[in-house]
Amino acid sequence: METILKVEKLSKKYNKISEYAIKNINFELKKGEIIGVIGPSGAGKSTLLRCINRLIDPNEGKVYLENEEITSVNSTKVRNVRRRIGMIFQHYNLINRLSVMQNVMHGRLGYMNTINSTFGIYTEEDKRKAVSLLEMTGLHSFMYNRAGDLSGGQKQRVGILRAIMQEPLLLLCDEPIASLDPASAHIVMDLIRKIAKENNIACLINLHQVDVAIQYSDKIIGMKNGEIIFNDEASKLDERTIEEIYSKPMRELMIGGETYSEQSQRG
Repeated sequence: METILKVEKLSKKYNKISEYAIKNINFELKKGEIIGVIGPSGAGKSTLLRCINRLIDPNEGKVYLENEEITSVNSTKVRNVRRRIGMIFQHYNLINRLSVMQNVMHGRLGYMNTINSTFGIYTEEDKRKAVSLLEMTGLHSFMYNRAGDLSGGQKQRVGILRAIMQEPLLLLCDEPIASLDPASAHIVMDLIRKIAKENNIACLINLHQVDVAIQYSDKIIGMKNGEIIFNDEASKLDERTIEEIYSKPMRELMIGGETYSEQSQRG
């Protein structure tokens, strides 16, 4: 499979006297592959995603997107980089006063000129694609509703569709189910996996729930104190390594002390 994302020796400090938020991070992500990133709070998971998307600049190392080195591109080229990277956020980042349809269509803004983006002038092709995505996810009947009136799970699905409207090479998901109940989390993770696999999109997902990461990821990256201490196939992540990453017993890392599948079955 073609490598979409390559991270080499990436390190980030937020100031001169602080410890490294991430240190010497190295990994590759291929087209259609899903990598789950796990680790305790403060392990550096969000910092890693923000460096990849150029929301912050690393102190050392390089990031390559489809063989193009993007850590050193100037500010005028950052927009072109970001439109190839779809972002899915924990708290959705929707504009609540706008409709569901308008929020989904915002995924096209990176491709539009200033006049069209200012006045929301979209092509008929883009509108048809947005409607098709809403139908696929069961949100078609809500397309003219205010985004702020939706449930958390519905909001996250809208956020996913907005990212897919970018036609990204890469999806970065920062704790996409942290604010959701288990049933909604299951729906959202199913959708992310379906879209990544059917559209051959590389996907990097920060997750708090270890069992969810194992269930949905092809590979797992385990982080602790800003460094990678596990990087392998999800099936090879054992309980001893999990407890090393978190310094906690496995049972405390499940949703409510139960496995994800047990929670989902109970609804």
